Amino acid sequence: MKIIVTGGAGFIGGNFIHHMVNKYPDYEIVNLDLLTYAGNLETLKPVEGKPNYKFVRGDIADREFVYGLFEKEKPDVIVNFAAESHVDRSVVDPGSFVRTNVMGTTTLLDACRKYGIKRYHQVSTDEVYGDLPLDRPDLFFTETTPLHTSSPYSASKASADLFVLAYHRTYKLPVTISRCSNNYGPYHFPEKLIPLMISRALADEPLPVYGTGENVRDWLHVSDHCEAIDLILHKGRVGEVYNIGGHNERTNLEVVKTILRALDKPESLIKYVTDRPGHDMRYAIDPTKIEKELGWEPKYNFDTGIQQTIRWYLDNQDWWKHILSGEYSSYFENMYGERLSGK
Repeated sequence: MKIIVTGGAGFIGGNFIHHMVNKYPDYEIVNLDLLTYAGNLETLKPVEGKPNYKFVRGDIADREFVYGLFEKEKPDVIVNFAAESHVDRSVVDPGSFVRTNVMGTTTLLDACRKYGIKRYHQVSTDEVYGDLPLDRPDLFFTETTPLHTSSPYSASKASADLFVLAYHRTYKLPVTISRCSNNYGPYHFPEKLIPLMISRALADEPLPVYGTGENVRDWLHVSDHCEAIDLILHKGRVGEVYNIGGHNERTNLEVVKTILRALDKPESLIKYVTDRPGHDMRYAIDPTKIEKELGWEPKYNFDTGIQQTIRWYLDNQDWWKHILSGEYSSYFENMYGERLSGK
């Protein structure tokens, strides 16, 4: 089986490639990534020498490129992680989110129609459901919860999901969608909450917390997420949406304080800052469907997972310090520049 993983140099996509390359040595894994600001090939160092792994640089919104890649590789499965994903950036520049998340998705879908695939899987987010009130802990997102987006990012992801389902209904394209809660774990780009707080706490710098820090997120370890997508690809029903959640709700402030305690840093480092526009209050996933249908269950709870994650960042400081210094962006040229120029 040949799988094209788009966005494979990102956080979740990179972890998924690690998972698939090592678990299925007889599968061919093609990593397609444009290497925009959050794409980091250093994440893939451990699998670069594997015979079943290959990297291709390209843009999923470039129709001519995508069609040429499908013509050449003849993939069986597409797993689409490629997305602009940072909410704050979407508030400033919605257009780039439309281009990648919507137009990129439809370009991939058209290529799947033209060249034929066994499965197209769209990696989505619980943010397409909007948010839940803090005073109703009994409420959870299910697969039938209406889409109710709050940010340009979530609107672009919801739009992509609708196109995926429309292509299934209109063209009988074999698709699945997964919607996950907030991920954490190794190789997380340092602008996101957990790695940002770890790196700043280690440097004794202020830790910016939006509003009062009462916003609640359901945290899912990235390896549990990868296991879930693996199951959906092999056993999930075509045309279905599967929610993936960790049963690990924490306020942002609780997360920050947990990190400070683990690093033996004072809470005086916390600095409350002006909340971002349209900030969702609470996300909470009901993963009953994937648990019952596919037998998935998370291996990590947040208390053990966050300690393992903090330890990874302590043990791999070169990885995230390269990002903070900008050095990571030169990795592609160092690794692939001569090969691509034919030297």
